[in-house]
Amino acid sequence: MERIELTRDCEAVAIPAGHVVTIEQGTEAIITQALGGSWTLQIPALGGLYRIAGLDGDAIGKEPIAPVEHDADATLEDQVMAVLRTCYDPEIPVNIVDLGLIYDMAISPGDDGSQIDVKMTLTAPGCGMGGAIAADARQKLIALEGVADANVEIVWDPPWNPQMISPEGRERLGMA
Repeated sequence: MERIELTRDCEAVAIPAGHVVTIEQGTEAIITQALGGSWTLQIPALGGLYRIAGLDGDAIGKEPIAPVEHDADATLEDQVMAVLRTCYDPEIPVNIVDLGLIYDMAISPGDDGSQIDVKMTLTAPGCGMGGAIAADARQKLIALEGVADANVEIVWDPPWNPQMISPEGRERLGMA
């Protein structure tokens, strides 16, 4: 937890609502999480949590974080899973793969590049961040070389439960 003051206006995603807001220069905040190339801020004046993208790190006095570079020698499937491991629910310090939220991933080759289709769930049906998490995953997937498009669909069957968390995720959450 680190107190900061925004040095410029910055777009952020409200948590858990998922809508985009502009946080004004001079706003005081507390960094509560820095994972997956983004920061989660608690902003007492606005009464909630907000996520800002890694490229906006300068707005909070941090070095901007460029998108993750991937091992070009790895298979596309391995690269996709590596990208998905950089996606986080801003309220939980475990990536969506280790949380057990990824149910299916398919790669279809195409003339202009591969199509990536991911089916994922959320820890709770009422989670307002679902769209933002899926959009973050899609954005990171289409940035991969050789990917023409990606679709990240939120599904509810089977319902998620804590037993789906990987051993690494359990350890991170203190459940091991």
